[in-house]
Amino acid sequence: MQTSTRRRVTTVGALAATSVLLCAGPALAHVSVDPENAEQGGYSVVNFKVPNERDNASTTKLEVSLPEEHPLASVMPQPVPGWDVKVTKSKLDKPIEMHGEKITEAVTKITWTGGEVKKGEFQQFPVSMGELPKDADQLVFKALQTYDNDEVVRWIEEPEEGQPEPENPAPVLKLTPAGAEGSDAKGGAADSENASAQSGASEDGADGGGSGTDSTARVLGIAGIIAGVAGVAFGVLAGRRRDA
Repeated sequence: MQTSTRRRVTTVGALAATSVLLCAGPALAHVSVDPENAEQGGYSVVNFKVPNERDNASTTKLEVSLPEEHPLASVMPQPVPGWDVKVTKSKLDKPIEMHGEKITEAVTKITWTGGEVKKGEFQQFPVSMGELPKDADQLVFKALQTYDNDEVVRWIEEPEEGQPEPENPAPVLKLTPAGAEGSDAKGGAADSENASAQSGASEDGADGGGSGTDSTARVLGIAGIIAGVAGVAFGVLAGRRRDA
């Protein structure tokens, strides 16, 4: 009876530890945008986040193509220490109007070179852009990541709703109606003030919604890890006692 119980405990502990490890394991990193959402018709500072995925090479070049079907009149990359940036503009088939002026060309590609993203590191490349289109629900930025061993990873596959994520997904900026809840558009002083106010509310416990949920999730996650480790330890000890 005791042997059967010990076996069950050992099995449960092993399964608990396995589930913890699976949950804790990082998803495959790829070039992405931060924030993931912005307001239609507005401006946003979009960070192109580039992780280095290779153990034997460093990232030395990033090329980002902007969607030509939704040209952006204003595109300004922020300087990144150690990196050179080149902005490529192209003539528009159909001029766009911004602040009463006709725009006949727009940025179609941004290229960063000269720097290095080493093993286990990532780099962000900020770009201010606008006005974001009002007639689209997302912008897809196709990116090429080049390593110093001449390998080029093409992050150009557009994710499709309801389908598994492609092997090399392109960075996608979701666009939401102006003022819609859940918009993560950033770049203005008001956004910074709101973020600070929300942070203060969370610390004071005034915001009982999202912050409470996050705290609960963290507590449960830590408890799950502790339970998994304890289960494995108990199972190993029980096995040793049985063998003894």
